[in-house]
Amino acid sequence: MSVKKQFLKSKPVCKVGFKLSKEQAPGAAKVNLVGDFNNWDETSHEMNGLKDGSFSLNLDLETGRNYQFRYLIDGATWINDEAADGFEPSGFGDAQNSLIVL
Repeated sequence: MSVKKQFLKSKPVCKVGFKLSKEQAPGAAKVNLVGDFNNWDETSHEMNGLKDGSFSLNLDLETGRNYQFRYLIDGATWINDEAADGFEPSGFGDAQNSLIVL
């Protein structure tokens, strides 16, 4: 897992790259990036499947904010990103959301 940030000097936007390796999503047919930036819509932001079995997606996110997110594998399994800036309680049992600080 990885999260890469590229802050733009010309506007208050950060290009954020999310990547999930094939070891973290073995045999996955699809992975969605779900978070407060898309109102936790489980069908939006489907990640691109790469030839090596990993998944990636780049988003432009507004700076000066924190975003919570998780990966949804094949519409059934939720996982966090170990490379996140932190974790926040999700409000669902003892589950946590990954946090990215921009």
